[in-house]
Amino acid sequence: MKLSSLIKVGGVGLLAAVVLAGCGNSSSQSGTKKQTANWMVAANINTMDASKMPDLISSQNLNGTNEGLLRMAKNNTVVPGVAKNYTVSKDGKTWTFNLRHSKWNDGKPVTAKDFVYSWQRTVNPKTESQYSYIFANLENANKIIAGKMSPSKLGVKADGDYKLVVSLIKPQSYFKYMVSQSYYFPEEISMVKKYGSSYGTDAKKLGYNGPFVLKGWNGTNDTWKLVKNPKYWDAKKIKLNTLNMQAVKDPATALNGYQSGKLDFTTLSGTQVKQYKKDKNYHLYKQASIYYLEMNEKKYPMFKNKNLRKAFSLAIDKNQLANKVLADGSQAPKGFVADDMSEHNGKDFADQSYVKSAVEYNLPEAKKYWAKGLKETGKKSVNLTLLSDDTDVAKRTTEFVQSELTKLPGVKITNQNVPYKTRLSRSASGQFDLVITAWNADYPDPSNFLDILTSKNSYNNGKWGNAKYDALVKKSEGADAANENARWNDMVQAEKILMNDQGIVPLYQPAISTLMKPKIHGVQFFPTAPQWDWSKISVGK
Repeated sequence: MKLSSLIKVGGVGLLAAVVLAGCGNSSSQSGTKKQTANWMVAANINTMDASKMPDLISSQNLNGTNEGLLRMAKNNTVVPGVAKNYTVSKDGKTWTFNLRHSKWNDGKPVTAKDFVYSWQRTVNPKTESQYSYIFANLENANKIIAGKMSPSKLGVKADGDYKLVVSLIKPQSYFKYMVSQSYYFPEEISMVKKYGSSYGTDAKKLGYNGPFVLKGWNGTNDTWKLVKNPKYWDAKKIKLNTLNMQAVKDPATALNGYQSGKLDFTTLSGTQVKQYKKDKNYHLYKQASIYYLEMNEKKYPMFKNKNLRKAFSLAIDKNQLANKVLADGSQAPKGFVADDMSEHNGKDFADQSYVKSAVEYNLPEAKKYWAKGLKETGKKSVNLTLLSDDTDVAKRTTEFVQSELTKLPGVKITNQNVPYKTRLSRSASGQFDLVITAWNADYPDPSNFLDILTSKNSYNNGKWGNAKYDALVKKSEGADAANENARWNDMVQAEKILMNDQGIVPLYQPAISTLMKPKIHGVQFFPTAPQWDWSKISVGK
């Protein structure tokens, strides 16, 4: 199944969502028989705390169990969630959401105060949220994040129990997509206060207002369940009773589970794709995501040298990595911002901002830059550790990157593949030399990529910095925010600066190759986060 063509949304084009309808009999099970499906993911949940959530896997599960003001829907639309409707002021700065009378799974009402509390908690520096920056366009958010103002001054207020008023610094047409994401979800105030620092660390320490309730997750285990939430406001439309989830790192194990009937859905590795590409239950989905290499400039000041960074990029054959090593539908990157995600005036952002030298492979040139950089930094050799996840894909990627980089004279690389949760923690705390990480877009706008590499962003773990880059990103979100042409040009120029300066090394744009049993219907895929919506699953014959 192919993704549909680009459509226009608020001046920006993006990939449409895909509804997986299954390939068999579309009739759902009837009577009182409970519907159950079995799903795999590549890693464990990191946290279920919306204010502290740093990763896609956790976000996917929170999206299944909780709900924000709006929900992402097919054809890149948003539909009512907790908010039954909303209005936007003429100047685009005031958004008013009218909430339905919905409930938490314990029967308590979901109110506007739950949203206010959650958002204030996220921007509070004491929370140490990596996503606090995403609230920067709310009034006073930046001052609060900097510790210069009370969180109570954030540009959001409850007008009674069922009206939420949001005040923005500038118009933001894609704000409707942002409030559909997990970092804008409400938090049950009584639950947060009850559990404190342990809130969201296991299934019992969280309130649920979404289609499902999380069961059986203790914070570290590899299996858990999403069970239908009878208190969900739209529970009558939820056909699935239980979604059994399993974290499976090894592709062979996952495929065996699928073939034996223990799994209804599995992702495929490159070698498996070759075998199953023509299977009627095979589907390929392109992600609005980029895997990239970060160099720790704080720990190793030598990486502040552009020539060394450039050498590392030129030494890695991205086409071979995507097409031969991974061979799962992934593609060589055009830059940091994923392609086929956003367009303006009929032109894709990735094409407009493309810098060939930043993503091409040229080992002779890499050696020249490397020699020059070593001379400039006074180094003769380096001994580095490359950090990444312990999944099959991650291991193959690190092995390839290790092999490529050691072609440079005097370079020794030791691979360190650790559990997903551990890698996230070490990346965030700067405990790495080199790290392979990824960014999956939360909303379909280039700013979602560009923001995270500004100098002070919490996700800029390599600590690359460029004043001109920062200024352009700031201008796109400030002075030029209301001028779509100027804003777009700012972002294109920022991306070119990033790539010419080789702030990071883009490695590949991933795709998801999958097998799904024909009895599973109604699963919805999004190129951006949260990618999977399981709320419309039905199980047929």
